Amino acid sequence: MADQLGPHFDDGGEILLIEAKAVLARRPYHWAKAHLILSALRHRQAELGSRVRYVQTDHYRDVLKPLLSQGESIDMVNPTSWGSRALVAELGIPTVPSRGFVSSEEFFTQWAHDKKPGSLKLENYYRHWRDSTGILMEGPQPAGGQYNYDHDNRQPPPKGATSLGLPAPWSPVEDEIDAQVRADLKTWSEAGEIKLLGRDGPRRFAATRDEALAALAEFVETRLMDFGPFEDASLQGDDVMAHSLLSVPMNLGLLHPKEVIDACVVAYERGDAPLGSVEALVRQIAGWRDWVWHLYWHLGEDYARSNNFLDATVDLPEQFWKLDGEGVEADCMKHVLSAVGDSGYAHHIQRLMILGNWSLQRGYNPQQLNNWFIDAFVDGTPWVMPANVIGMSQHADGGLVATKPYSSGGAYINSMTDFCHSCPFNPKVRLGQNACPFTAGYWAFLNRVEPKIRTNHRMAQPLAGMRKLADLHAVVEQEKHRTQW
Repeated sequence: MADQLGPHFDDGGEILLIEAKAVLARRPYHWAKAHLILSALRHRQAELGSRVRYVQTDHYRDVLKPLLSQGESIDMVNPTSWGSRALVAELGIPTVPSRGFVSSEEFFTQWAHDKKPGSLKLENYYRHWRDSTGILMEGPQPAGGQYNYDHDNRQPPPKGATSLGLPAPWSPVEDEIDAQVRADLKTWSEAGEIKLLGRDGPRRFAATRDEALAALAEFVETRLMDFGPFEDASLQGDDVMAHSLLSVPMNLGLLHPKEVIDACVVAYERGDAPLGSVEALVRQIAGWRDWVWHLYWHLGEDYARSNNFLDATVDLPEQFWKLDGEGVEADCMKHVLSAVGDSGYAHHIQRLMILGNWSLQRGYNPQQLNNWFIDAFVDGTPWVMPANVIGMSQHADGGLVATKPYSSGGAYINSMTDFCHSCPFNPKVRLGQNACPFTAGYWAFLNRVEPKIRTNHRMAQPLAGMRKLADLHAVVEQEKHRTQW
């Protein structure tokens, strides 16, 4: 599998790698994502040499079924999607437990046992994991006396800065394998066999084990120290900020998340990184990443396609599929859509509080949005996105994952980014030609979903503020007919 390419998936025998073109054909993948997957597979083939059986085909079934009928013995690490597991079960392929996560499915199941829907919160799970493993713990107490330093890690970007001034993140040097992958994708795309989103460009993420280790070492040395304070900030001139970019090699199986955690904890213990930054990174991986993985299975196969609590039915606009910012006037949306088009990447706050916030306010169909995030992002997988998009970002599950809708007006974007400085819209204005579509959209959103969320105690104050707006009707009408954004 293309997400099981590291040494922790290698038990020493012959390895079967299947390059199935139909995987790229059934959905529109980003150029960078398609290139990365094929590059990683083919680089692994080159590394394994005679130990690998590499097959290029259309469908996995076309290879697996004949091999099994010929009496071949195949063992597999449990796949990472409902569809893949169904295929493996249908073919009768024996599996071993999942790998590539810091906690087992049994560990989560025991924790979740008897918990009511809506009580499976990230923070509770994260603390349970910390207590169980002893990581960043001092006896029975968390290091520094707190489990979570999130309240300290919300600094706005430095005033007047165009970047954090950190060294550029590690980047690979492409080789002949990358060149052949690019040529193949171009041929298939021009022939109409696959549809690709965004734009082609130099590969930016690790596709081999050695590259992944280099990317990890570079992050710990140059950006971990600043990761915590600025993890929620954005700058137009710095799309990486202090983020690690390691979700990609972890999702390919090139890095084990535990070795990322260990490297960061060691940096803290030797005094090279502050506790707040290291705790934030540990929470993102052992908390968030593992948590959404387990929720993917716990919430069931229908979770992503059956939840639409806020009755959001608007189709994703053309701008999301074009990914070039053309026709978009709001600087934050224009910049982030274009950046995703170039790289297939945006950091978590751009996903949640710009792309996700906008989609929530505008009532975009959550199933379409979930699929778009899977297709358009290099680290998008079927297991990563449902809890993130359906639950956290769009509140489409009614509160199973998050306690409230994650929406805000332009004031938040103005405080945490530099996007508003030259934008034609004013984050302080909600009515008129220069009304910020996020500021006005926030109040229009609350008005639209108020019947659904009025019993949510965390929304009592925002809803009370909305009811006091003298111009609420005018704002709602303005946003209903908005064509410029």
